Amino acid sequence: MPNTILELKNIEKHFGMLIALAGVSIAVNEGEVHCLLGDNGAGKSTLIKTMSGVHKPTRGQILLDGREVAFAAARDAIDAGIATVFQDLAMIPLMSVTRNFFLGREPKTRFGPFKFFDFETANRIAMAEMARMGIRLRAPDQAVGTLSGGERQSVAIARAVYFGARVLILDEPTSALGVRQTANVLATIDQARKKGVGVVFITHNVRHALAIGDRFTVLNRGRTLGTAQRGEIGQEELQDLMAGGEELVRLEGELGQMV
Repeated sequence: MPNTILELKNIEKHFGMLIALAGVSIAVNEGEVHCLLGDNGAGKSTLIKTMSGVHKPTRGQILLDGREVAFAAARDAIDAGIATVFQDLAMIPLMSVTRNFFLGREPKTRFGPFKFFDFETANRIAMAEMARMGIRLRAPDQAVGTLSGGERQSVAIARAVYFGARVLILDEPTSALGVRQTANVLATIDQARKKGVGVVFITHNVRHALAIGDRFTVLNRGRTLGTAQRGEIGQEELQDLMAGGEELVRLEGELGQMV
């Protein structure tokens, strides 16, 4: 049996009278890509913010290595090894790959009583880690703004893995990418999986999920509709669940009668 790193049980999140999550359960295993699918408004964003310590759940349990935890802030989740790569990537385009890779965690070298950014060490590590993820950069001082969208995603993923992420949450990493860039990002995710990282891949693209996923959980209106292993569910079934299942069939019937 795979080792479960992070587990959420019956998570509810209320914003006043609005119920964003209504009893969601999901487990993230070591060395596995768990795809979280859902259409707009399904509750994906609220769930990942709850997983990453941005939101506190109204009800439910969060278990880390089988022990219940309560994240007071996002920093607590990061310190526990839960890293989130949001769509905006939190990168500075005019700064180099190395600068972005080590942003806030810069290696230092001493010169007398003074400390300076150790560029030699940082450049070597950044290039090596990107190469391990299958990305070949021209130079470590290349500006992030000159990279493709897929390469930027790979920098963010490589950075999270290097700094000890045990659970990597990816928020729609392929949503605005072309075919080749998407393939590169999926290959980078596979490299993270091979390092034993538990990956949560949030997407509304069923094809991308099936290309990389080991397990699939579908959210609809803040509820978990079900979880399936690879090979247990196909593309059409996943799409139907995302779109509302029986509700979609009823709507299609009503529209058919109107025509």
